[in-house]
Amino acid sequence: MGSTFGINVVDWEARVDVDRLRRDRLARAKARLQESDLGALLLFDMNNIRYVTATAIGSWSNDKLIRFALLTRTGEPIIWDFGSAARHHELFCPWLEEGHSRAGISTLKGAIHPAAGRAENVAEKIHTVLDELGLAGDPVGVDVVEPPVLFALQRAGLEIVDGQQLMQEARMVKTPDEIVLLDTACMMVDAAYDHLFQALRPGFRENECVGLVSKVLFDMGSEQVEGVNAISGERCSPHPHVYTDRALRPGDPAYFDIIHSFLGYKTCYYRTFTVGSASQSQVDAYAKCRYILDDAISRVRPGATTAEVAAAFPKAEDFGFQDEEAAFALQFGHGVGLTVWEKPVISHMVSNDAPEVLQEGMVFALETFWPASDGWSAARIEEQLVVTADGCEVITRFPAEELLVAGRQSFPTAGGELPAIRETQSHLNNKELFG
Repeated sequence: MGSTFGINVVDWEARVDVDRLRRDRLARAKARLQESDLGALLLFDMNNIRYVTATAIGSWSNDKLIRFALLTRTGEPIIWDFGSAARHHELFCPWLEEGHSRAGISTLKGAIHPAAGRAENVAEKIHTVLDELGLAGDPVGVDVVEPPVLFALQRAGLEIVDGQQLMQEARMVKTPDEIVLLDTACMMVDAAYDHLFQALRPGFRENECVGLVSKVLFDMGSEQVEGVNAISGERCSPHPHVYTDRALRPGDPAYFDIIHSFLGYKTCYYRTFTVGSASQSQVDAYAKCRYILDDAISRVRPGATTAEVAAAFPKAEDFGFQDEEAAFALQFGHGVGLTVWEKPVISHMVSNDAPEVLQEGMVFALETFWPASDGWSAARIEEQLVVTADGCEVITRFPAEELLVAGRQSFPTAGGELPAIRETQSHLNNKELFG
């Protein structure tokens, strides 16, 4: 299923077909809409807007809810966009029908005073189009929405219902071009990990790790580095999910999650290393983490359920948490596409009660965590995979079969070279001599 090419456009090789990508995505959203009882979908989520209209105006807009698009049962999508972006789409997005790229903004997350009437303006724009198409009396599915806009739509007489599930279902199975883009995004992280592994050494700080990874990815053509989790040393257990300026020390565990996008398509990709050497407890934790992950991967195939895959994960109580909500996302699977958390979700917290069936063409990540017996170190591993006709294909390729030791140097002693597996505090090596 997976394949990678160069990231440039060429005339002598069939690579990603972006025209086909646009058509296929829109067709899937239209098909889901036709199967529903909705008259239209009103989209504010930037990733849903991109999926349906193939427009984007930069990662800065991702959390602002300022743009909106409307997909109806009877017509082509209409996009209302931020200022001059609407004019840009008219000039450079010929796949949009004439007159379907329009100026229009929402409330700027409440920054515009309510008396200015932006929420009412949005509602009027939507109601006018639906009324012209004879759809104003049908339910309108909305993905995410600001409360003032929601209330204005309701005051305009529109029945607003959940449209988020419809879009999640439309995006759940990836097109061939989406799979190539996701595989390519992983290839770029393969390279970032190679640079990072070579750079890890005592004194190198977590924030420097983030900077190095970001530079490698942007130099390779990344569209956005959404986040780089860089966790080391005593910060590893429990997992804080945020990097600091902590400096690496000899014997430290260090794990990373690299989340970036290529042409909008994301990665979620953990790896764990140690610096200079590894304690036996770190080696054991990594082996346990890898075993859990491999067990989960072995269960992936079309027709299997998310509950069957989740059965490979240990229960929260088995690794020090009081319940599944407290341990959520540590033993976890999640769809990856234009966002890093899509369908299907695989977790004891949700999959046992509401299992979903795996389908060929799904792309998701499986990630595991295991705390070491020393009480402070831990292992974290994640693989991204494509569901194939008879199983799955892993598309994250940086080595992770065993715990890798970065920054390994030769340390000759009177008794020979220091081993790679050793406790970092010398007195711990001599318990049998000194009690």
